[in-house]
Amino acid sequence: MSLTQVYLGLGSNIERETHLRAGLDALAKFLVDIRCSAVFESAPVGIKSGPFINFVVSAYTDLPLMELDRRLKFIEADNGRYAPDRKGLPLDIDVLLYGELVGNFDGLVLPRAEILKNAFVLWPLSLIAPDRVHPGVGKSFATLWAEAQIDQVLAPVGFEWRGEQLTPENL
Repeated sequence: MSLTQVYLGLGSNIERETHLRAGLDALAKFLVDIRCSAVFESAPVGIKSGPFINFVVSAYTDLPLMELDRRLKFIEADNGRYAPDRKGLPLDIDVLLYGELVGNFDGLVLPRAEILKNAFVLWPLSLIAPDRVHPGVGKSFATLWAEAQIDQVLAPVGFEWRGEQLTPENL
């Protein structure tokens, strides 16, 4: 079976490092060649809560889109995303890009609109895939980031997964 390149956005604002590492470990069970962008802290968007840390993952999968999305929801649930008493967002994993797909797939719109709206998605995506062209806009992610006028402040933060520091010191 052929592999499709996917880009996923991950974020957390509760026990952030713990949940994000757990999410990455779970993803590693069914995705191959996982690469992570630098990690950024940002103020919450759309909810009242503490600061988030976010980053983007590039990987390959043999799963159909809807099966991938279903598994991501299970990972989120395993980390308390849908718990009735939760006080924030323990783990959020969104499909940003699935190959070159563009459109609405059973309610999952690709490429994800947040790419162009949120600095905590676009900046990490521009770092991990600078030359990749946004399939809906026709510009590279590096160009989109350079042209972005998004009023959000991001701060690079140290984050380690499996012994690897994801955020370079010179960022």
